[in-house]
Amino acid sequence: MNDELHRLDATAQALLVERGEVTPLELVDSAIARIERLDPALDAVVSRQFEQARERARGALPEGPFRGVPFLLKDLAGGAEAGMPLSYGSRLGAEHRADYDSELVRRYRAAGLVIVGRSSTPEFGLTPTTEPVLFGPCRNPWNPELSSGGSSGGAAAAVAARLVPFAHASDIGGSIRIPASACGVFGLKPSRGRNPAGPKLGESVSGLAAEHCCSISVRDSAALLDATSAADFGAPYVAPFKSRPYLEEVDAPHQRLRIAVMRAPLSGVPVHADCLAAVEAAAALCRELGHEVHDEAPQVSDIAAVNQAYAKLFMVSAALNLQTLEGLVGRSAGADDIEPLTRLVAALGRQVSATDFVLAQRALHRMGREINAFQAHYDLILSPTMACPPAAIGELVLRAGDPPEPYIQRTQAFAAFTSVFNATGQPAMSVPLHWNAEGVPIGVQFAARLGDEASLFRLAAELERAHPWAERLPPLGH
Repeated sequence: MNDELHRLDATAQALLVERGEVTPLELVDSAIARIERLDPALDAVVSRQFEQARERARGALPEGPFRGVPFLLKDLAGGAEAGMPLSYGSRLGAEHRADYDSELVRRYRAAGLVIVGRSSTPEFGLTPTTEPVLFGPCRNPWNPELSSGGSSGGAAAAVAARLVPFAHASDIGGSIRIPASACGVFGLKPSRGRNPAGPKLGESVSGLAAEHCCSISVRDSAALLDATSAADFGAPYVAPFKSRPYLEEVDAPHQRLRIAVMRAPLSGVPVHADCLAAVEAAAALCRELGHEVHDEAPQVSDIAAVNQAYAKLFMVSAALNLQTLEGLVGRSAGADDIEPLTRLVAALGRQVSATDFVLAQRALHRMGREINAFQAHYDLILSPTMACPPAAIGELVLRAGDPPEPYIQRTQAFAAFTSVFNATGQPAMSVPLHWNAEGVPIGVQFAARLGDEASLFRLAAELERAHPWAERLPPLGH
């Protein structure tokens, strides 16, 4: 049985533990064996906590929904675990260890999860590819010459290769959905305020950031969100209350949904034919399932102002994150401590005035009202997840001396459809329904009204039953 455990999702693995058919230690040992065998070709797992995981698996685990299931934390602050490495993907943080547990990590452990290590992220989570200088590029299990996406590229690659059945991920502009699309797994970004940001943060990046996971199955994502969601004490945002557990949505009776199809991003960047083909196939499948599908997309009155606003918030966040890590390690970043992109973006962030920062927030709030006014007529918006297939390794790296403008233009296509829903706070998911002629996954995105993860989980489960993806393993997952 141990040879087949990796083919099971987290829910099925936990059920085996509950029935006494396997032990938590057997689950953990199975995951460790796959990491040791497959990860040298992936570089998805950058910190290994194997002996701590084995010790925890042997002990008295909480009677949570995922008792004994192995899990990876992303190497950013949302995954802080006391005493464990927390590098932020940066050479500056290479020796740093967290001195506290994030509230999210506390809830993961209460759910019975066993943390076996940390997954790779680009430095400070800044890019749509996961190629930190500290650890080297995380490779796509479908084609090692391609990026696994970012910034949760390590999480998505690990899940796609079945190192673990699901893994912690976070998202400020598409960082759950982009790598989920690139690696052919399911990735849902919850509504603003759905998952906790505490205890040291009230919110992150002016509410753009969200934490959840990449997973093999829809039901795992739903059950994990049931286990972790709800605001912690003092949270500045509280997501609308759900009417019932998300896991119940997975098996809920069909409800006819009105779906708008958005084929072009608000930014106007061109969309690759593979991504358009994925959307057309998804729209056709939704019609077959009985949903109303309409060719109508939202409009925004001043997209240039929105793009500038998003950039300012992003740059200020980079400057703050760098300053925070400098404080944690007790020194300023030297020439060899951080990457050229971090140095550039942080410098630009320090030039943003307080007034411009608040005006940027207001610009995104205006866009949020416009998008939500459109979505008053539609339950969901369907689009490509990315405007292009996964990039080649090295394509999205800014090197010392490179002019920033071409780099910015190259990266725009990767978050062209995703970042809008970080700005609005709406939940959105990437669903792995399509592979191109080269055998590379091409995800499609669905976005719902603020607080309506339920509609996303119901539809995702329908799509999963109609067009299952779990048995499709990548070449680096065998």
